Parts: sequence; structure tokens; C-alpha cells
Amino acid sequence: MRSSDLFGRRFFLASGVLGIGTVVLTSISSRWAFGANAHRYKLAPESILPADVRKAPEKVREAYRFAIANQEVLRYIPCYCGCGSEGHTSNASCYLKEGSKPANLIFDRMSLA
Repeated sequence: MRSSDLFGRRFFLASGVLGIGTVVLTSISSRWAFGANAHRYKLAPESILPADVRKAPEKVREAYRFAIANQEVLRYIPCYCGCGSEGHTSNASCYLKEGSKPANLIFDRMSLA
């Protein structure tokens, strides 16, 4: 076997390994670097929001939609905005009043301000 043939095979093999490694590392690093951006959380449909909430900025509407779809989780997260004097017991209370059920949503407008 000639040395040029041996070099050609090694180059071809090294190029293939390098190419596959690049694809694998790119895939892994994109998951690490952009994992938070790729996460999709559950949101309620915007159509169930009251008219005044639908007129709010997008981030506010998204917060209400998140609260509707994740009310049970938000009940375990305290609210830090000082609304306890208004009877709020958790972060869920900032968007939905106590006793609000999926079939009968009672919105709190505090988060619109």
C-alpha cells in the first residue's frame, strides 16, 4: 500500500469522525444553551380572557393565560407584590380570585395595573 493511499484513507476517516462529532456536539450544545427558550409551557386559550384583559399588553395576557392553565401550581408560589392586604394568598390570587374554577373563572384585575 502506498503512503499516499494510507494518508487518503486516514484523512477520509478523520474527516468523517470530525463531521459526526461536530453534529453531535452542536446538537448537545444547542440543547444546553437554548433549553430555556425551547421550553413550552401550558397556556389557556386567549379567547377565554375577558375583553379588558385581551386589550392588555402581550406579556400581561400571557401571564393570565399561564395562571389559568397552571392555577394549581401557582397556589404554591407566594406573591411578593404586597397584595396580601387585598386577600391574596399566592401568586394565583393575583390573576384569579379564590374559588375560581376552570368552568367558572373569576378574574382579579390587579395584574392589569
